[in-house]
Amino acid sequence: MSHIVVIGAGMGGMSAAARLQALGHKVVVIEQSAQYGGKLARYSKDGFVFDLGPSLFTIPSVYRDLFDRTGKPLDDAIEITAPERAFRYQFADKTSVVLPAADPGLIAVAFGKAFGSNASSEWLQIIKKGALAWQLTRTPILESPITGLSDLLKLAKRPKDIFLIKPWQSLRKLGKRNITDPRLQNILDRYATYTGSDPRKAPAALVTIPYVEQVFGAWHITGGITKLADVVYQRCVDLGVEFKFNTEILAINTDLDRVSSVTTNSEEIATEIVVANCDASLLYGKLLQHKTAKLQLKKLKRTTPSLAGFILLLAVSGKTPGIAHHNIWFPADYDAEFDDIFGKSPKPVSDPAIYACVPDDPQMRPEENTESWYILVNAPRHDQKMNWGDQSLKNSYAELIIQKLADRGVNLQGRIKWQQVLTPADLEARYAAPGGSIYGSSSNGAASAFLRPSNIGPVTGLYLVGGSSHPGGGLPLVGLSARIVAQLIGKAKK
Repeated sequence: MSHIVVIGAGMGGMSAAARLQALGHKVVVIEQSAQYGGKLARYSKDGFVFDLGPSLFTIPSVYRDLFDRTGKPLDDAIEITAPERAFRYQFADKTSVVLPAADPGLIAVAFGKAFGSNASSEWLQIIKKGALAWQLTRTPILESPITGLSDLLKLAKRPKDIFLIKPWQSLRKLGKRNITDPRLQNILDRYATYTGSDPRKAPAALVTIPYVEQVFGAWHITGGITKLADVVYQRCVDLGVEFKFNTEILAINTDLDRVSSVTTNSEEIATEIVVANCDASLLYGKLLQHKTAKLQLKKLKRTTPSLAGFILLLAVSGKTPGIAHHNIWFPADYDAEFDDIFGKSPKPVSDPAIYACVPDDPQMRPEENTESWYILVNAPRHDQKMNWGDQSLKNSYAELIIQKLADRGVNLQGRIKWQQVLTPADLEARYAAPGGSIYGSSSNGAASAFLRPSNIGPVTGLYLVGGSSHPGGGLPLVGLSARIVAQLIGKAKK
């Protein structure tokens, strides 16, 4: 049995803790805040409930596997449902399309009706390419630890495999070559933002995201996606995992190139294994007391940080006609958004794509004739070039978004009972996420997946889990990273 310290009670940290405790290790989770869940958090007021992090649940099998290996099934603890009107996309020309939660065939039919018959066959070809990318990358890449570009060779069971997936091609180029309708191209581009990336630079391999979403389904958890954090935390407690909240890690100490202890703001804890569920830039820039930290930090600087988010929480009276669970209103010029965010002089997007999650869930609103609106707009990170700490900017940008919604046919003015605003500066302070970055590093560039920090740290006994390490951000990938780390540690102790 090993004594293991997990830094951070986010979903990656808690998932790893549960798996490791179930394997017979003694695990303590140290969390700087008073709450578990990390970015999978909620905000509640006057009966209105909002998920602050992920707003859809994909590949439930990742967490079902976690629960099956550590105790009773996941579905005994939460109710997983499929929204009937799952997605609604609206475009600058006022055309729109509504999609179900799953089934590529039905979704292709909906695209055909909205954009013309070619759209159906073109989208099915996109999903086919996504299926191929998923088959090639799932086991050797997404479910395995990687250490560098040499791991790309794992894909080459046949020499043509790498050419089939075309990792050097961008998602945008894939769309241009296979889709004729610009509205359908916008929808494909949107999936790059799921990893905090620019579709013009993100690899075509991200075509796995629409494939996964539409084949495995886009699910809702009754009461909010944050319920998943509740039940994973409870599973950890039931297994005997110890939690120390309001405790800050100051240093990870080493002896002879291996982990020896961690220093907190209240004590020093001897340990031979540390699992870091914190941003990799914090880990290597501040916490790890070893000469290799500078080299790892240098590698991180080769990556492009992910975009951040500007969030509006709106308590709304009345019902909005035609609203779906997930809603996206596209601007006339989608490229301008990525120019503003990733350009040399970052600035708030003047005409952004607007995403809104409006769950038809009685547990997330005080009464039937009300709605909880979670609005997310992609934004540049908070830093010296872009100061999101400016209160006047915070207020004026919130007003701009509400006005843009009205311009696009959804006038909430006069129906808003109250609102709460979270800028990238707020996200940085709340989650210790540099710049308010949602996903750590972006997927910009063909080699981006191989530039993410490895799950195996540079000193013996150090492991990385969560969104800023391999295989990336989002609930499914974070869950997979926890499984990878548990397997690595489990193998090491046999």
